[in-house]
Amino acid sequence: MNALFSEEELMLKAAVREFAERELIPKASGYDKSEEFPWENIRSLSSMGLMGLTIPEEFGGASATYSQLMIAEEELARGCASTSVIHLTHLSLGSECIVRFGSKIQQETYLPKLASGEYLAAFALTEPSSGSDAADIQTIASRKEDGYTLNGSKTFITNGPEADLTVVFATTNQDKGTHGISAFLVPKGVTGLTISVQKGKMGMRASSTAELFFTDCHLDSKYLLGNEGDGFHIAMSIIDSSRMTVAAQAIGIGQAALEAALKYANHRKTFGKKLAENQAIQFLLADMATNLDAARLLTRRAAQLKDQGENYTKETAMAKLAAAEAAHYVCDKALQIHGGYGYFNDSVVERLYRDQRVTEIYEGTSEIQRLVISRNLLKGI
Repeated sequence: MNALFSEEELMLKAAVREFAERELIPKASGYDKSEEFPWENIRSLSSMGLMGLTIPEEFGGASATYSQLMIAEEELARGCASTSVIHLTHLSLGSECIVRFGSKIQQETYLPKLASGEYLAAFALTEPSSGSDAADIQTIASRKEDGYTLNGSKTFITNGPEADLTVVFATTNQDKGTHGISAFLVPKGVTGLTISVQKGKMGMRASSTAELFFTDCHLDSKYLLGNEGDGFHIAMSIIDSSRMTVAAQAIGIGQAALEAALKYANHRKTFGKKLAENQAIQFLLADMATNLDAARLLTRRAAQLKDQGENYTKETAMAKLAAAEAAHYVCDKALQIHGGYGYFNDSVVERLYRDQRVTEIYEGTSEIQRLVISRNLLKGI
């Protein structure tokens, strides 16, 4: 794989892996059990400059490419999936909205704080009634003389309880359908916003998830992101690119499971020999590694297309689909290789098995990815 990466990318990979080995892996199980938000990890990410990795240098970021972000996200997820979802939500969803669509004043006001980690960002699109239908937005933003008043709710919002700034999508003109959806920057503590923490997740348990309720929540006009009616385009464009970070996350989780399986198979003995000497196990390991590498290559292709300014909608959907399902396969087989030991929560593969599952759901389910891919294929006929 090294032939595919530049020297700078290999250095980044090594640095983030060393960081994950030192700071993330030793704490991952404890955070999973306690469901405590990993502020210590986030502060460490900030000190490494990773919270502003793709934010432009002029605003305090590192101006990294998306190809570099994929490398970093994989290594973070290999160390702690909960920390990686906090990071990718902050960077490739919330912060990216301002990088690409914010006014100069909005960029100057918020990006330096987001890049440094002083501010944490969130992205609020999903609603209780919408799910995969992102266009079905019931939250209303009513135009007032001095701004907008929001009424409605959002659900499953990662970073919701902790975010200092949340990008919220609401309908400003119901008669215009998707062209009547707008995006807003909602600061923490604004009057009319109530946050309800959602506990009890299967996996990613240290990342926070919340419902947001807006009751006559007033926002000045300066908090409008882009123009009225730009919201759906903003959301779809951002999700398009963020999907590849979820792909990288899934690969990182799968890689951790593969490494755990390799270690266990080389240690565990049955019938007088190591599991790794059993051809059935060898074939499983071969398939696990091949699936992950294939997904990794698809993800790198999508990132490179984005970095080159090319269209990447089909390719990022392919990457997300392949990575999520490869990770599912790898985590399942890693647990199978561990046998009964893998079924208990003291086993790392038990946690990875739970963490992986949501990668087939958020940022568009696997079924939605297949729709995106097929529609793009049919356009060319």
